[in-house]
Amino acid sequence: MNKGIAGGGKAIFLDRDGTLMRDTGYCSNPGEVELLEDVARLLPELRKAGFKLIIVTNQSGIGSGYFTEQDFWAVQHELEKQLGQGVIDATYFCADTPQNASDRRKPNPGMLLQAAREWGIDLKQSYMVGDKLSDAEAGIRAGVKATILFGKDAASDPMETEATMVAKDFREVAQFILGY
Repeated sequence: MNKGIAGGGKAIFLDRDGTLMRDTGYCSNPGEVELLEDVARLLPELRKAGFKLIIVTNQSGIGSGYFTEQDFWAVQHELEKQLGQGVIDATYFCADTPQNASDRRKPNPGMLLQAAREWGIDLKQSYMVGDKLSDAEAGIRAGVKATILFGKDAASDPMETEATMVAKDFREVAQFILGY
């Protein structure tokens, strides 16, 4: 399943809600999973280019009691079903609320650093893709090569975000990473 990747290598860290699927706000129902345009088509291309695809997502709804970890995994399994088997290499989530944030909750880099250790990833060859400033900040703090924001919540000016790039859609994200 990880053809072409020996001993780790590079990764694309992906936020989930608002980046891969429509953000419904504390999504706990697998029936609400709706992939964003081009995500299912382009993620396999990024894998073929040698990237591990790792989801890193804040899920404060668990810590706030809005839904359970079991609900989270049901949504996650539906997302992965829609993306296709074996597209996502790993998923890391943080249930901390903003008021009780650990070093794992974005904008802190804990989830990225843990994944890098566990998967042998070179952060300097890796990317962070998300829709919120906290995603870009987590990537910057982890030391990734570039951070990319896109989506309805992404700022229109990269200078405001400190992100490497602000893309209009996932197609533009993939083009930037693949260099075309």
